[in-house]
Amino acid sequence: MADAAARAEERVEVVRGDTAGRLALAADFYDAASGRFRQYGHAELSFMRWSAARGVLEPESSDRAGSAWWRSVNEVLLRDKIEAGFLTDDGSGIPSSHSVQCWIDFIREPSPTRWYRAHNASIVAGYLKYEDLAEQEIKAERFMMNVALLRVIYTHAMLADPRLALGPLALPGPRLVDPRHRSVKWFLDLARSFPKNYPIVGSVEEVVFAEHALARMLDYGLIAPRLPALYEFAAEELEEPRLTSLLDDGVPAYVWSHADREVWFIGNTGPHLRAIARVTGVRLRWARSPYRRRLRNARDG
Repeated sequence: MADAAARAEERVEVVRGDTAGRLALAADFYDAASGRFRQYGHAELSFMRWSAARGVLEPESSDRAGSAWWRSVNEVLLRDKIEAGFLTDDGSGIPSSHSVQCWIDFIREPSPTRWYRAHNASIVAGYLKYEDLAEQEIKAERFMMNVALLRVIYTHAMLADPRLALGPLALPGPRLVDPRHRSVKWFLDLARSFPKNYPIVGSVEEVVFAEHALARMLDYGLIAPRLPALYEFAAEELEEPRLTSLLDDGVPAYVWSHADREVWFIGNTGPHLRAIARVTGVRLRWARSPYRRRLRNARDG
């Protein structure tokens, strides 16, 4: 009998060209679990549905071809979970990666902390493995990739280290991002932040201008001031030291040129964001947006 990794790869191969099949395969992992961890799928499946609606999971052969990068990262997550399920059911075998071991730990003893560790270990593994594919995407799409990464890292910290994530407002943090509760989608749902279709039409500046005000408050008021500490937290939690290299002096830098780092300051639009940071015990030291008036006009319009 083929080993668990090969069997998982075969299962993913069946749905590689079928977006609906990918969604069903992701859901099956939770649906088949009955009461053990069935409720843990809210955030992951919501994000996958958004990805499918954008079209990024569509195969290259589709009339509306999707993204090789998004498909590949999604497949890492699918394979890891499926392999972990096979190994747990068989009761023997060696996991092919650290992220698979994290999913085994979750399956054997489900908890919110173990779910975040497993899910984020797979996502980070996909990011690091497929940097070459990410480089083929336009700047606006790579901007979204970075935001998606910092959001999953932040929500993990809200649960596992709420004082790091929220300072004196830490108390409600773990409940808000518990993957068993639908409220976690408030933090991971990028539908309120970014264009609904792939490929993006327009510049990265236009993407930031269109971001929902509440999403900008989260990204700049709460997350941006904490990025170095958050990435260090995640590197330790996930046992992946390379993660800290995805920042450039505190600014997101996954497949991102140092010459373009000032793009990240565009959304830092006013004193209210600095006030939010101060209330949660940190200071936002990023440069102010060079486009404050344009952003305000876009919001008012």
